[in-house]
Amino acid sequence: MVFRKLMAAFGAGVEVDTVLSTPRVRPGGLLQGEVRFQGGSNDHKVDEITVDFTAVVEVEHGDSEHHATYTFLRSRVSGPFELKAGEARSLPFSIPVPWETPVSAIGGHPLRGMRLGVATELALAGALDKGDLDPLYVEPLPEQGHLLAALDRMGFHFSRADLENGTLRGSSMPFYQEIEYHAGPEWRRHFNQLELTFIAGPHSMDVILEADTRAGFLTSSHDVYNRFPVRYGDHPGAVEQSLRDGLAAMARRRGWF
Repeated sequence: MVFRKLMAAFGAGVEVDTVLSTPRVRPGGLLQGEVRFQGGSNDHKVDEITVDFTAVVEVEHGDSEHHATYTFLRSRVSGPFELKAGEARSLPFSIPVPWETPVSAIGGHPLRGMRLGVATELALAGALDKGDLDPLYVEPLPEQGHLLAALDRMGFHFSRADLENGTLRGSSMPFYQEIEYHAGPEWRRHFNQLELTFIAGPHSMDVILEADTRAGFLTSSHDVYNRFPVRYGDHPGAVEQSLRDGLAAMARRRGWF
């Protein structure tokens, strides 16, 4: 469990703790926990409590870039209620994790470059207070894990991951994840780097590959793309073969998917 003191609300002495019973989740799963209250010296009306999923996203403007925090899910835990002086109470919550939530941990280890969080917002006496972020660790779906493991076996070396501002075809998110790799020996003559993006849904996901091609004797380097579907429940060998086919197609051509 993760305990966090949220606030002493506007001098009212109201204390709030958010407790996550599932600090590690998967896309399509549930984030579960409870919000615990301890009333202050007076009665107070709580207007509402919400739990937000947030992500730090890279935003580009011309030749410059900066990072911004996006809220990509807001879930209402409670509507109005009276919190009596000195009263202790708790409100459980169970929030569906969006299928397109980015991967931020693999095998229990945080994924370098990713910053996802959970924040609890309390509306009290017409004012808002949002606590510090608790890290949100999102493990890959099994099929996403098969693809990442296949890249490791093929000699690709993980570089970093980040979130880019923008909405891809088939996605509902205002950003997308890129998991970046250095090319493995088998593919190094074709690609310098490979970027992997997942667009997951309840029954299947699309995988987008972007590779920086090596310059040839009469050609300059540029990016090539491929996109292919993966159904949940596919055998790991079939998932790896789809990946190999996608890489081979990019090696044979240069163009947009």
